Amino acid sequence: MSAKKHVVILGGGVGGLEAATQLSHNSHVRITLIDQNAVHIWKPVLHELASGTIGQKGNLFAFNELSKRFGFSFIQSTLDTIDSTTKTLNLENGQVLNYDLLVVALGSCANDFGTPGAKENCLFLNTLADANAIHDRFRTLIERAQLTNKPVHLNIVGGGATGVQLAAELCQAIDSTPGLGPSARKRLLRPTLIEAQDRLLPPVPEQVSAEAKAELEKLGFDVITGGMVSEVGCGYIALKDGRRIESDFPIWAAGVKACVATSLLKNLELSRSGQIMVTNTLQTTKDPSIYAIGDCARMEVNPTAPTAQAARQEGRYVGRVAIPRQLAGKAAVPFVYNDRGAVVALGRYNAWGMWPSKKGFGGHGFGAQLARFIHEGLFRQHQMGISGLFRTVCAALGERFKPNNPDLNGKKPSAQPEQD
Repeated sequence: MSAKKHVVILGGGVGGLEAATQLSHNSHVRITLIDQNAVHIWKPVLHELASGTIGQKGNLFAFNELSKRFGFSFIQSTLDTIDSTTKTLNLENGQVLNYDLLVVALGSCANDFGTPGAKENCLFLNTLADANAIHDRFRTLIERAQLTNKPVHLNIVGGGATGVQLAAELCQAIDSTPGLGPSARKRLLRPTLIEAQDRLLPPVPEQVSAEAKAELEKLGFDVITGGMVSEVGCGYIALKDGRRIESDFPIWAAGVKACVATSLLKNLELSRSGQIMVTNTLQTTKDPSIYAIGDCARMEVNPTAPTAQAARQEGRYVGRVAIPRQLAGKAAVPFVYNDRGAVVALGRYNAWGMWPSKKGFGGHGFGAQLARFIHEGLFRQHQMGISGLFRTVCAALGERFKPNNPDLNGKKPSAQPEQD
C-alpha cells in the first residue's frame, strides 16, 4: 500500500477548516492544519462579538478538539518561509514540514488604502483579537461617558456589510445593557458612518441601501455617503471635501486585501491586492500542487466575492472534489460558485436579504424575520458541521432563551470564553 499523501492547510478559517473536514473522509491523505490562533471562529459574527451582543461561549471552537474529532493534526504557528521546489514549509515556531499538496487559506485583512493615520489611529475588525479590542474600547468609553456626561464620538469608516452591521450591533449593545437602553444611547453616543461610494451596501438593490441608511439614521447615525477619508488624526477624521469630524472611537471597516503572509509565496502569481491567482480548479497558476481558496485567492475569470459563503464552497470543493481527483489521476473538474444570495442584519432592529436573482426582500414584517432566520441559519449550518447537531441545538436554544446582554455599566462579565 502506498504511503498517504500529506496535505498541509495554511489557515483554519471557514474555507481552510471546511477543506480539512472534507479531506478527513479520505483514507489516502493525512492532514495538517496550521493557524496562528488556538480557536476557529465563524468570521461573520465578529461584529457581534465586538459589540458584546453575543458571548464567546459556544461561538469559539478549539482547533485541538476539532483535530481529534476529524482526525487531522493541528499546529498553532504561522508560515515563515516556503520552498516550493522541495515542497518544504518553515514555521515561525521552528518546525519544518514537507507537503505533497498545499492549501493556502490565509484569509484577508483590512485595506486602509494607505490613508494617512488610519493604521495608527483606527481599530480594525478582522480577528478575534480585533473584536476584543473594539469591545474593550467601547466599554471603556461608554463607562466614561456615563461619568462625564460627554458623549462618545463613534466613527465607522466603511458602509459595506461589516460597517453597517457593526454600527447596529454597537447600538444594540447599549440598548440591551440593564440600566441603559435607547434613551441612554441617544445621550451617550454621537455616531457617524462614512462611505466613499454614493450609497451604503453597494452590492444590494438600491431600495435596500436606502432602507438601511434610514434605519441607521433612526438609530442616531449621521450617515455620510460619497465621503472620501483623507486623514485619520488624533481626535478627528478629515474628508477630502474639507469636512473635519470629531472622533473618539474610529473603526476602519472599508475594503479588504489579502493577508500579508501571501507575500511569502514569492514564486506564485499575485494580484495587485496581494491575492494568489488561481485557475478554475483553484490551483495556483504557477504551481498545480498548491491550491488557494477564500479571500486570499482570485480567479481572473468570474472571481468570487470575499465572503464566508464563497470560502466555504471553495473549501468543500477542494476537499471533496479537486484534491481527491488529483490524487486519483483523474481529470480536473472546474469549481462552480453557487450564489445563494446575501443577508444583512442590523441587529434586532431590521434585516434584509437578496435572492440569487439579485431581488431584495425584508425590511419589515415577515421578510425581515426571514432574513434574520437565514442569517442565523448560515452560522448554525456551519456550527453543526463541526460541532454536531446536539451541541448546535443546545447553543441555539441557549441564545434564544438566555440572550447575552452586554454590561456597559462597569461590571466584569462572569462567563469565561469557551474553547470548544
